Amino acid sequence: MIIVTFIAIRIFKEAMLNIHNLSISFQGEYLFEEITFKLGLGDRIGLIGKNGAGKSTMLKILSKEQEADTGQIAADKDLRIGFLKQDIDFDFGKTVLEESYEAFKEIKACEVQLEDINTQLAERTDYESESYNQLMIDLNEVQHQYEILGGYNYQGETEKILQGLGFKREDFDKLTDTFSGGWRMRIELAKLLLQNNDLLLLDEPTNHLDIESIIWLESFLKTISGAVVIVSHDKMFLDNVTNRTIEISLGRIYDYNKPYTKFLALRKEMKVQQLAAQKNQEKQIQQTEKLIEKFKAKASKATMAQSLVKKLNRIDRIEVDEDDNSVMSLSFPVSITPGKVVVDIENVSKKYGDLQVLHNVNLAVSRDIKTAFVGQNGQGKSTLAKIIVGEIEHQGNLNLGHNVQIGYFAQNQAEYLDGNKTVLDTMIDAANETNRSKVRDILGSFLFRGSEAEKYVRVLSGGERNRLALAKLLLQPLNVLIMDEPTNHLDIKSKTVLKEALKKFEGTLILVSHDRDFLQGLTDTVYEFKDQNIREYLGDIDFYLDQRNLENLREAEKRTVVANKPKESNKQSYEDQKKLKSLNNKLSNIESKINQLEKDIKSDDLKLATDYDKTAADPNFFDAYQKKKKSLEQLMVDWENVQEQLDIINN
Repeated sequence: MIIVTFIAIRIFKEAMLNIHNLSISFQGEYLFEEITFKLGLGDRIGLIGKNGAGKSTMLKILSKEQEADTGQIAADKDLRIGFLKQDIDFDFGKTVLEESYEAFKEIKACEVQLEDINTQLAERTDYESESYNQLMIDLNEVQHQYEILGGYNYQGETEKILQGLGFKREDFDKLTDTFSGGWRMRIELAKLLLQNNDLLLLDEPTNHLDIESIIWLESFLKTISGAVVIVSHDKMFLDNVTNRTIEISLGRIYDYNKPYTKFLALRKEMKVQQLAAQKNQEKQIQQTEKLIEKFKAKASKATMAQSLVKKLNRIDRIEVDEDDNSVMSLSFPVSITPGKVVVDIENVSKKYGDLQVLHNVNLAVSRDIKTAFVGQNGQGKSTLAKIIVGEIEHQGNLNLGHNVQIGYFAQNQAEYLDGNKTVLDTMIDAANETNRSKVRDILGSFLFRGSEAEKYVRVLSGGERNRLALAKLLLQPLNVLIMDEPTNHLDIKSKTVLKEALKKFEGTLILVSHDRDFLQGLTDTVYEFKDQNIREYLGDIDFYLDQRNLENLREAEKRTVVANKPKESNKQSYEDQKKLKSLNNKLSNIESKINQLEKDIKSDDLKLATDYDKTAADPNFFDAYQKKKKSLEQLMVDWENVQEQLDIINN
């Protein structure tokens, strides 16, 4: 793990930001109204909510890029805020390093001063003059400032951050013009991570990152000393990074000091308590109302009845938090049954200029198999998807099976949708005679109801564009789905709906994705793209990551054991026999622990399935449950390592 050291650290005695009674509305409707919260040092906040709830707007207000209608934001005058937006403006003509160095404006200004002073000193000969002496004083002061700002370390720190985000050393001197929007977004993220910001505002930071870079970013964000507010729909990323969740829903906020998954459990528990309290209060109110009716008919009890009325008016009615449960409805019907092999790839290669992306790739995709393409960006995942759908030329042979009908979801929907069309026109143009009458119904199931269908595509958010692209897929016959990063910009509830639809899809799925939570349990096979080739892993994303970790551990273990292994002999030495016995005992002990943990986890799973509410009410249950699963994972790693050592001795 790479940790960058920042020189200047400021201590905030009070909250870094104090937000009070903040409101903002669009076209007469409030996105949020009179909300209040504080941001403090060490807060790592997941800002969640449905597409259109106001998350990005909130970040713009916190960054002072946009003003609220009402309310106040109090901040320390020296507070430094870094803001990563979904859409960024980029100046071209600079290399990756040059653009990254823009993070160090004060350091670069010092470098200009130092160069100017040194030039003057080299040209002048009046060594005894007062002005020459002043130059020497200035040089010393600027050098001291340069050192304080980290001028002698920033270049090395920049290279570490860029490598952590997936750049190679040979990329550093390439012009930013030659990189895709996703890679340019990484450069912007690198600049923010390098700056000495007290508060980081990150809007969908994982959308353009591969799994390895996301894991690196998680580790990095845990080390910084300031505060972070993250808008993300990646549940696993939020759980791994955040310690607090703020949800924007129906104009209100719900704020708890818990990461996402624990927040959901707590919100559910709170709502159960609210419902119970509301029910009890309603009983009391009804009883009081009956007494009022009974007493007001009698003159002798009129005073008592009036007293009860006043008491009733003073009661604060318990309200139950409202949930925005509107979600899109989605299912992918299979058109016709294709042949047994849907895609057959032989010796497929692809170059972009001098850059070889794929080299002699061979792959056969069978009917009804669900496959994930994973690997670092730039390794050819999207390229192969585009080759399969016939969008780009290639070398080698590719054959589609009998009756194959492909539905394709492209990664960048902005390039595939006409911004000058309305949502409704986009769907009508994609429809045919048999399904054109269903367009309005389909749009409604994707939450484009009434006037929403008349919106122009160019004003849609990223999540809305993705929903529209998914709706278009339902207008065409398909039995093979190829989806390239379909979860980018989708809110968490929409992602859940999409995942369930893909699980139920009875056709063939090829899925390019970096979203670990989305991929869990969804695919039968994972293909890793690396160094122009692909490698097969027969399992889902958890199996792939486990195997990758085990392979790395085994390689390290193998190198250590082989380096220390004595020369071969016909018989095992006494030391080997002793070590063999010890390892066998250790293996047996590990296997016993694995069996017990598997039984415990199975028992916990049964409790969750049969009585979730009672089980989840135990505040320690989920922590203990996750601890067992992590222990099991570690034991499996230990078992592999011990078995590896046994194999080496026995061979």
